This record gives sequence, structure tokens and C-alpha cells, in this order.
Amino acid sequence: MIQNELLGVSSKAFAPKIKLEHMVTFSDAVFAFALTLMALTVDIPDLESNLTEQQLVQELVDMIPQLETYILSFFIIALFWISYHQVFNHIKESHITIVHLNLIFLLLITILSISTSLVISFNEYQIAYLIYYTVVIITSGLMLLIWWYASRIKAIDENTHPLYKKGMLVQLSIIPIVFFLALLTSFISLTAAQYCWLVIIPIYILIRHKFKH
Repeated sequence: MIQNELLGVSSKAFAPKIKLEHMVTFSDAVFAFALTLMALTVDIPDLESNLTEQQLVQELVDMIPQLETYILSFFIIALFWISYHQVFNHIKESHITIVHLNLIFLLLITILSISTSLVISFNEYQIAYLIYYTVVIITSGLMLLIWWYASRIKAIDENTHPLYKKGMLVQLSIIPIVFFLALLTSFISLTAAQYCWLVIIPIYILIRHKFKH
């Protein structure tokens, strides 16, 4: 019996515990790193000093596809960051499984920056977009999994409104669904697939209105 009690104390004493605020602070740093890494992927051409006005304009026009990809990735990572804080502002304490899921999520955030570079370098190839869309789908799906798991183990603050809980599930489902549709669309029209993400904006507005409390 004494041995069992000692084992019980020992298991509690050595149970891994990471403060929630430390995890969130670390995550913010990774988000900042990912955005910085992504900005470095934009290739600024070496322009000659004797370019004509028309040549300069053409060089800038040629950069538009790169800028479009950068803006898309910035928008997606910004949405991830907002959703991340919407989730963790309502989680009352850390759990080792949530910590592990969070680390995988952050790894995927950095991979998203790398896949952005792939799309910028090979924006005419479908495979580049398939890799990018897949990374976005898995990353957003993992954020949804964290919220679902936190709800399942009752790690969410009991004062959280039921509408908020349901609204977050719906909101976190939007990005993986939209990008899965974009992935399928890329087999029909790569150009159309590149702009599927624009539907996220009105959908988010509708969700905020529907689940407002």
C-alpha cells in the first residue's frame, strides 16, 4: 500500500507540465519566425540602373504572381494566428497531449513558409500547389483537432459560451474545406484554384454574425 502511494506521488511529481502562457509565448515567436522566413522567399530581381520606365514596369508586373502567393500565405498564417489565440484564450490549462499537438502545429506553420517558397519558384506547376494546399489542410485540421480534443477532456473554460464553442468548430473547419476544394479544382483549372481562398472572407463574416452572442 505504501509502495502504491509512493508510486502515485511519484507519477504526479514527474508528470510533465508546461505553463500555458509559456507555450503561447513560444508559439507567437514561431509565428513571427514563419512570417519572416516567408518574406525572404520573395525574389527581388537585380535591376540594372539603365532600365527604361517601361522595362521597370514590366519587371514589377512579373513580380505580381510572387506577391499574390506571399499575400495569400500571409493571410492564411494571420488567420491561423488569430484562430490560435481564439482557441487558447479559452483553454484553462495545458495538457501534455495538447502540448504535443501544438508542437506539430508549429512545425507545420514553418513548413507552410517553405511550401510558399515552392509555389513562388514553380507557380506554373500543379504539384507545387498540391503540396502547398496539402500543408494548409493538415495545419488547419490540426488546429481543429486541438479545439475538439480540449473540448473532449474539458480543458476549455467552463464560462465559455456554448455558441462560442460551436462557432469555433465551424470556423476552424472552413480553411481545410476551402483548400480541399481548391486542391480538387486545381485538376480542372489551376488559375481558378489559386483564387478559391477568397471565399474564406465572406464565410468568416457570416460565421461571426451567426454565432454572435
